Amino acid sequence: MPFSWHPGCPVPPRELRTIRLSYIGFDGRAHAGRIIVSARVVGQVIKVFAALYRARFPIRKMVPVDVFAGSDPRSMAADNTSGFNCRRAVAPGPPQWSMHAYGLAIDVNTVQNPYVEAGVGVQPRAGAAYVNRSDIRPGMAYTGGVLVSAFGSVGWGWGGTWAGSPDYQHFSVNGR
Repeated sequence: MPFSWHPGCPVPPRELRTIRLSYIGFDGRAHAGRIIVSARVVGQVIKVFAALYRARFPIRKMVPVDVFAGSDPRSMAADNTSGFNCRRAVAPGPPQWSMHAYGLAIDVNTVQNPYVEAGVGVQPRAGAAYVNRSDIRPGMAYTGGVLVSAFGSVGWGWGGTWAGSPDYQHFSVNGR
């Protein structure tokens, strides 16, 4: 993790694990991906992605953020599904660590599930085509859908329920 971890991060590398997972791509075929998460949640993450695989829920790409030199914007623009990245939360108030910095959050299909930052815009930019959540298309997260249900089955919360600035791609152990 030459880019996504650095001294001062809230967790040491020994507390993180790289999981190799199979997923169904938008081409309908099986692919192999890698995601980095906290060792504490490996079983939960495997259960979630096994459910997504069985349901043939499409995922565009799954590689560690280091492939994008630790750049969250570049990872999102590539429609990447990722976990650990030692970075601050995009939130009002004093600086605080993102749940990604603990390996306790995962962003899924970032284009189909954009972050809508109130008064600022949509991240990634290509996600603007998916802001209308009533137009449900493959790869999208929505209440009652397989993606939200799979994470909910292990007790994880969804950023799509956040008032004001929904983060449709974001799932975490504490919902933040």
